[in-house]
Amino acid sequence: MNRRTALIAATAAVPGTALAQSPHAGHGAPARANEPASTREFRAANNAMHRAMEIRYSGNADRDFIAGMIPHHEGAVEMARIVLRHGSDPEVKRLAEEIIRTQQAEIAQMRAILARLPAR
Repeated sequence: MNRRTALIAATAAVPGTALAQSPHAGHGAPARANEPASTREFRAANNAMHRAMEIRYSGNADRDFIAGMIPHHEGAVEMARIVLRHGSDPEVKRLAEEIIRTQQAEIAQMRAILARLPAR
């Protein structure tokens, strides 16, 4: 029994508890040999983002939020770059360009906030 299955079973045995399905369930799935390059790149970007979002929690909600959101935004920027390389829809590409601009500005803002927040 894997860890997730064990957790589901243990949670189901306790009345009044529920385990929500992770919105990111399935990340880390292995690549398939016949996948398009864009799929391989999206998969790698998604996996890297999720690894980076596994932060060490400090107990400071503000710091933890910012520390987790930086890699989340960096992942969005990388995914937008992938669609610029591989996509063909002009509207999607314009959206990707806007995401890159806004997310990079927010990343800079969050890094500045993180630098001034106390560690605890």
